[in-house]
Amino acid sequence: MVTNTAVKEKQVVLFELGNETYGLDIGAVHEIIRMQPITKVPKAPSYVEGVINLRGKVIPVVDMGRRFDLENAQRSKASRIVVVSNEGTTIGIIVDAVTEVMRISDDSIEPVSDIITAANSHYLLGIAKLKEKMVILLDLNKVLDKKSMLSDMLPTTGDDPEGQTIIPSTGGQSTKTPSINMNPKSSTPKH
Repeated sequence: MVTNTAVKEKQVVLFELGNETYGLDIGAVHEIIRMQPITKVPKAPSYVEGVINLRGKVIPVVDMGRRFDLENAQRSKASRIVVVSNEGTTIGIIVDAVTEVMRISDDSIEPVSDIITAANSHYLLGIAKLKEKMVILLDLNKVLDKKSMLSDMLPTTGDDPEGQTIIPSTGGQSTKTPSINMNPKSSTPKH
């Protein structure tokens, strides 16, 4: 009698950032391209490197090292832009090097400890234990989630996206007060 003991596995693209190896589900990866000129965008978040023209389409490019608050790595000949699809949007992510595509058995993936995930790392799927190294598996939708990326940019004081001023209180909580429109044209009634 033959039994079917199918092992579930994930096919991932492995890339390096600093001294660590990360993995992304291959289904989200469109292509991997060499570094090319990137046009800077004024007032973009620090981890948004800019935009590129990929066969006539303008694509935003995120520096994954900066996204994860890693030390700035110097670009090398091995640096790549991994073009991915996230919630219908095509985005390029800069990595230090793409090393390989591999299948990783679900049995070799450990969940991430609560101690690690408590520190704003909700985008970690798990840690894959391979013979020669450990691979940090990423949830691309959460890494590039617009709300998450915006919340990383929100100041502790100043204006919030809803047009209200955030003022820290003494109890550690922020309170919102309506902002005042100082445009005289919009506040002057017409007679």
